[in-house]
Amino acid sequence: GFLEDGILVQDISRTRQRYLGSWTFPWDVMAVLPTELLCLIPGVSIVPGVPAARANRCLRVPRLFEAFDRCEMRTGWPNMFRMAKLLLYLLLGIHWHGCLYFALSAHLGLGVDPWVCPSSTRLLRRYLHSFYFSTLVLATVGDTPAPRREEEFLFITAGFLLAVLGFATITGSISTVIVNLSTADAAFYPDVGPVRRYLRARGTAGRLERRVVHWQQHLRVQRKLPAEREVLQHLPRGLRAEVAASVHLAALRRVGLFRGWEHSVLQQLVLRLQPQLFGPGEVVCRRGDVGREMYFVREGRLAVVAEDGVTRLAVLGEGLYFGEISLINIKGNTAGNRRTANILSIGYSDLFCLGKEDLAEVLAEFPCARAAMEAKGRELLLHMGQLDTGTEAAAVAAEAEAERRLQGLEVALEGLQTRAARLLAQLEAGALRTALRVQRLE
Repeated sequence: GFLEDGILVQDISRTRQRYLGSWTFPWDVMAVLPTELLCLIPGVSIVPGVPAARANRCLRVPRLFEAFDRCEMRTGWPNMFRMAKLLLYLLLGIHWHGCLYFALSAHLGLGVDPWVCPSSTRLLRRYLHSFYFSTLVLATVGDTPAPRREEEFLFITAGFLLAVLGFATITGSISTVIVNLSTADAAFYPDVGPVRRYLRARGTAGRLERRVVHWQQHLRVQRKLPAEREVLQHLPRGLRAEVAASVHLAALRRVGLFRGWEHSVLQQLVLRLQPQLFGPGEVVCRRGDVGREMYFVREGRLAVVAEDGVTRLAVLGEGLYFGEISLINIKGNTAGNRRTANILSIGYSDLFCLGKEDLAEVLAEFPCARAAMEAKGRELLLHMGQLDTGTEAAAVAAEAEAERRLQGLEVALEGLQTRAARLLAQLEAGALRTALRVQRLE
């Protein structure tokens, strides 16, 4: 196929027409011509042998590089592909150099001195000796027989110079692949090296440094990606939502609050969620702090502890959520927007974080979710004794009174609009009659 306006066209007739009209078609035809058949014609001396007769195959080299580029872009393991490509180039270079060495040995005479290829009757033995000799030369090992003729000196010198240039290029390419590996790794996982150096410089290394190292090791072993937003930030919003949904949608559906929600809604919600990972014993939220976000438990367990920091009041597991009480307006809540409990991570806990503004947008679109959150929050506040029922009743009564008065204002406004419409109609009728009388008088 071929790309047209960025869309892959796989129609055979259009592909054939496009290929026949391209500049690559005549080159491909010349590359596959069976020119080696010229060697079978008696008396043809311009073709010295099959290798020279098949030189037109080299016209396929640009297509080979094009295939390499496309495979490197589309494969899931580009660095491994680059390493395999470099290894192929290396083997091919040694093979060509071995062929030249064998040709020179045949020209000088096989087995005439220790430097040339021995005159063995087995073709495989000759090829392996030539390949081994070229490997020693191009690897600059130097453990080869000393040359004795001018041609041998020139060949070995050219081989060493070629080895210096070629191996420098290959070494640079391998170092680039290694740098790309570390760069790609740093794009997903944070580098804790600066943090460790900072702790050592301040003299606070030790247990805290081990916690940082264990946190990064957990990220790599469990394949957690804290820098997810930075990785996906260049994608358009729709595609970014689909990518994030394909990764997190299964975990999001395990949250009881989101069960039954439509797929499109969860796709938009997942863009607002920010993955966070907490280590063992780490405080997720502390009682009395101002709440700015709520959390959904994706994996792990968290403990609701008392003021002493040891006594466990409850354990939160996968699919539960917390922190919404300080974000939503529950009538009678004496804590206001403050956290109502201390929550610690028992092990490594993988959470979804939703900010206050994003939560307000979600609850405005889905009143059922707001009602469910308010009901759960009211139950928890009542259990903890932080719900003033008198204040709640007064707030409910005030809200009902405000609703009643608002409805009265709406009725009064509707009546005023009706009267204004009547007066406007009377005014227009009077203006019309006046205009008719003026016309008759004129």
